[in-house]
Amino acid sequence: MLQSLLGERVSIRDLATILEGIADGIAGSRNPATLTEHARARLSRQLCAQYTSQSGYLPLIALSARWEQAFAESLVGQGDDRQLAMQPSRLSEFITLVRERFEEAAREGEAPVLVTSLNIRPFVRGIVERFRAQTPVLSQGEIHPRAPQNGEQHLARLPSATNRRRGTDAHSRIKPP
Repeated sequence: MLQSLLGERVSIRDLATILEGIADGIAGSRNPATLTEHARARLSRQLCAQYTSQSGYLPLIALSARWEQAFAESLVGQGDDRQLAMQPSRLSEFITLVRERFEEAAREGEAPVLVTSLNIRPFVRGIVERFRAQTPVLSQGEIHPRAPQNGEQHLARLPSATNRRRGTDAHSRIKPP
């Protein structure tokens, strides 16, 4: 589990918090990948601090609901034996969209985090690391509630109640056509 965290450039200095996360998850599963996800959720404050920009906020790009659904529907197997079985053409489309969004953000001087749901994060990370190993992929549960967010940025971030009421979308979402 520690190797998995280090593989995603997550510091393991806060071993007490990591062990708490593992202890939380061990009742439900003994699968190392699942336990690693529990530890990551406990490290949310550290993860957000690690990826906070020099401007003092956490730049995020979130998957659209349609991509979330496409990934969820492409999972086969049960419990710890789940695997991703997405069509190659859809994977290629996803890779192209992620590459475009992150290159656009880089041109604007940003280094955003890709945000997904907890259940698909390991699978999305497995794909993204093949072509953008430096891009962090966090689950929504890993975004600390007090993570600094800048509502003026056009890069994706979790939607605020104000933006939902106005009907605007403060997210840069990766959407299928």
